[in-house]
Amino acid sequence: MRDWVDEHVARWSEELTWLDSVQEAIFVRLDVVHRHAAQVRRNARGDDGLRSWQFHVLLTLRRQGPPYSASPSHLADALGLTRGALSARLGPIEQAGLITRTTDQADRRRVHVQLTEAGHAAFDQHGRAEEHGESSLLAALTADEKQVLAGLLRKLTLALEPAHGPNDR
Repeated sequence: MRDWVDEHVARWSEELTWLDSVQEAIFVRLDVVHRHAAQVRRNARGDDGLRSWQFHVLLTLRRQGPPYSASPSHLADALGLTRGALSARLGPIEQAGLITRTTDQADRRRVHVQLTEAGHAAFDQHGRAEEHGESSLLAALTADEKQVLAGLLRKLTLALEPAHGPNDR
């Protein structure tokens, strides 16, 4: 079964003798998948009104596990933001009722950012919408093919970012 990428690669392979046709096919197809995945995420945000950066704050808190709380400095580090940039982002999320900021009773200098019930609900709604869209993107693959693809992408990811994990960003 051929697709438009096969035609693209064939056309450029004739023109560019130095072109690695397999590599070109891989990267063009990765770009296609990326564009569709980005659209799924945009569609999920449209359902619940969360912006990408808001979802990432909720995701980072959710990743902490119960009680779904972290210090602002921990959140800033996990999200790759300055303390000031994080503070500016927390305000609208707090006003929307998705998080609370509370002062530590033992040390009033410490602040805790915690998901609220509404924050949990917004995260779940957004996450389910993304899951549904991503499932539809992978519907052409069998369960075994998904496992093979996941393994190949893991191998590539480990080669590119061996020391990174979800909390290292």
